[in-house]
Amino acid sequence: MTEPQLQAAADFLWNHWSNGRRLASLPENIRPSSRAEGYAIQALLDRRSARPLYGWKIAATSQAGQSHLGVDGPLAGRLLAERVIEPGTPVPFGANHMKVIEAEFAFRLGRDLPPRATPYQVDEVMAAVATLHPAIEIPDSRFDDFAKVGVAQLIADNACAHYFTLGPASPESWRTVDLVTHVVMGSINGGAPREGRGANVLGDPRVALTWLANELSGLGVTLRRNEVVTTGTCLVPMAVKAHDHVRADFGRLGFVELRFAD
Repeated sequence: MTEPQLQAAADFLWNHWSNGRRLASLPENIRPSSRAEGYAIQALLDRRSARPLYGWKIAATSQAGQSHLGVDGPLAGRLLAERVIEPGTPVPFGANHMKVIEAEFAFRLGRDLPPRATPYQVDEVMAAVATLHPAIEIPDSRFDDFAKVGVAQLIADNACAHYFTLGPASPESWRTVDLVTHVVMGSINGGAPREGRGANVLGDPRVALTWLANELSGLGVTLRRNEVVTTGTCLVPMAVKAHDHVRADFGRLGFVELRFAD
């Protein structure tokens, strides 16, 4: 794709996001055909933000997430600061198409992880982490049938990033916790909880974070100090509607709650 085509695709998607509209797919003349083209369009969406990038999300790290999106592996997306909702602040429901929430482990970086020729290993990525947080992601897509448009268009659409809420930092003892077997519970309006585990996130949330560091490295992008990375849902995405109250309980690692507005 040429630079004008990439910009036209980014403008087209941004316009649909801004106006709450959906589409079947991007027009053929500005439709990405590779992951690289999808990421190039996504990067142009980032430039629309008036604030520094808040962080990154990883989509489709679980079997359930991959089935939900119709893909066979993870995708990276940007968390725009304007879309981060503080705990206690009502989350707009609006024209949400996916209508689900995801309970996720999120990591805040304590130092940069710049691009390099050799892959990052889990231990060195974790050494760059400052804090762990419980988090809730509210994904969405501008595509009518997001399970059929393919990886390149999903990446261009910011890997379904929409709203995000970060809970308080977990106790420092989180580093001794086996995140693979750690139980995460999600509930809606105080109803029966749904159970998940860290193993649903690429087998280990730390592995998912390392995947992102290497995915960005391959794109020539630095994972920066203070950026937050949310690593993907620990449980099957839970259906929500306007005015629902959501709680994601990470046990000894803390909890996070949110309430949807109209």
